[in-house]
Amino acid sequence: MDRKRELKQIYKSMKPDMGVFVIRYNDSNRCYLESAHNLKSAINSTRFKLNFGNHPNKELQRAWKEKGEQSFTIEILEKLKYDEDESKSDYGEELEILKMIWKERLSKEGAEFF
Repeated sequence: MDRKRELKQIYKSMKPDMGVFVIRYNDSNRCYLESAHNLKSAINSTRFKLNFGNHPNKELQRAWKEKGEQSFTIEILEKLKYDEDESKSDYGEELEILKMIWKERLSKEGAEFF
């Protein structure tokens, strides 16, 4: 029973990677940008929604359905580091700022967004 309690505590103390990822359409300079508290989970969720046909961005969903998953690349652009201060738990504002920074960078490189 102690081992089970110990494993639960380890799981609760784990910190998933958070940051910004992009879905790039390989045939053009179009992309979709998203920030997430848990990158791995968000990428899996987004891929599932696109494959299921239920993604909220209808333009991206249409392109994914027409061209197929192989026509897109999913890439993590930047991971946000946790603060040394353990008391901070809400990184939503920092993630939105990071997303805006990346949107501006990609726009300067000629990217268009879904």
